[in-house]
Amino acid sequence: MNILGWIVVGLIAGSLAQWAVADDRRGCLYTLVVGVLGALIGGALMSFVDEGGVDDFSLRSIVVAALGACLLLLVLQAIDGRRGPRRRR
Repeated sequence: MNILGWIVVGLIAGSLAQWAVADDRRGCLYTLVVGVLGALIGGALMSFVDEGGVDDFSLRSIVVAALGACLLLLVLQAIDGRRGPRRRR
């Protein structure tokens, strides 16, 4: 996949992951980094399962990248001590 494909998959996957995990941090660059790192994480995990990671622009690649990005965001929230949106008293 070329650099433009990684950017597009990263933005879509990062946006989906932020929506699914309810991450309150915003920004195009943050979303892109989360999506691309999620693609790397998801691709590495999927290569152990079925020999296919994130290799081309497809729906499967976006789903794998989004799942990896969700995993990344959940780990970051666990490190940060967050448990989702906090309620004010």
